[in-house]
Amino acid sequence: MEEKPQTRPQCDISSAADFILSGGIGGVPTETVYGLAADATNEAAVRKIFAAKGRPFIDPLIVHVCDMEMAESVAKFSPDAKKLAEKFWPGPLTMILPKREKIGAIVTAGLGTVAVRMPSHPVMAALIRKTSRPIAAPSANPFGYVSPTRAEHVREQLGDKIDFVLDGGECERGVESTIILMTASPKKLLRPGPIPAALIEAALGEEIDKSPKKNEAHPQAPGMLKSHYSPKSRLRLFDSISEIPADFRGETIFFSRPKNPAPNQYWLSESGDVDEAARNLFALLRKLDKISERGIFCQRVPNVGVGAAVNDRLARAETKD
Repeated sequence: MEEKPQTRPQCDISSAADFILSGGIGGVPTETVYGLAADATNEAAVRKIFAAKGRPFIDPLIVHVCDMEMAESVAKFSPDAKKLAEKFWPGPLTMILPKREKIGAIVTAGLGTVAVRMPSHPVMAALIRKTSRPIAAPSANPFGYVSPTRAEHVREQLGDKIDFVLDGGECERGVESTIILMTASPKKLLRPGPIPAALIEAALGEEIDKSPKKNEAHPQAPGMLKSHYSPKSRLRLFDSISEIPADFRGETIFFSRPKNPAPNQYWLSESGDVDEAARNLFALLRKLDKISERGIFCQRVPNVGVGAAVNDRLARAETKD
C-alpha cells in the first residue's frame, strides 16, 4: 500500500494549509503540546477530529487564532479579556468567552462560550496566517491518553487517521495551556497550565476561583475529566520514596536526578527545575509506557509555578482503583 502523505516529515506549512482549507486534519506543533488541527468553521472537518481521537462530543475544543482581529471574530472580548490578551498572548493562556456565530456548536459542545488562545509557536502561527482561518486543535492523541510533545508521538498513534504532520520540534512548555473562565464572577481557573494563577490575578488586579466545582457530564473546557492524560501502564504517585513498596520492581520517576540512580529509575529534571519537569513529563511517561510490565511510580513535583499543572496532569493520569 502506498505510504500516506501525513507520515512524510517533509510536509510544509503551505501543504498543511492546503489540507486544512480542503477540510483535512493534521498534527501541528504548539508551544504546549502537539494539536490535531482542523478549520474551526468547517463542521465536517471538526467532526474528523472527534472521530480520529475517539473524543466524546461533550468535550469542547480550543480555537487557535493568530491575531486579535481573528480572535474578536470568534469571541466577544470584555475589557478584562483584552487586558489578559495584551499581557499573555501569544502564549499558553486559553480564555473562555461568549462565542460569536462564526463558531458552530460542535466546537463548543453546544455551549454559548468558546475557548480561545493565540499560540506562540512560529509554525502554528504561520499555519493560521496562511489559512486565514481559526483552527480548532485539541491534543493530537487518542482521547484520554498522554499528550504528544513531539511529531513522532503523533505519527505513532494517529498517522493512519490524519492527513499530515507538521514537525515543529519538541514542545517548549510540555503541558497544556492554562484555562480561565472569563464569564463567571469571580473568574475561574478551569485548568492549571504554564501561566500560574498568581500572574493572572496580578494582571487582573483581582482574585480568581482556583478550585471551582466541575461537572464531568458537561465540561466547560478541555482536560477537565477526572481521568485523563493516562498511560496504559498502572501509574501511582508518591511524595516520599518511603511510600514505594520495598518489593516494587517497576519503573520509578523522580522529580530530580537521584545521586546514584538504578537502571529502573528515571527523573523529570536534572537539577530540580519545574519548567524542565513539565517539558519532560509526557515524553517520559510515553517512553516508560512502552517498556513497563510492573507499573510506574511517579513523584509529585513542588506545587509552584508550572508545577501545579504537572501535579494536576499526574493526578488525572494516576490509575483509578
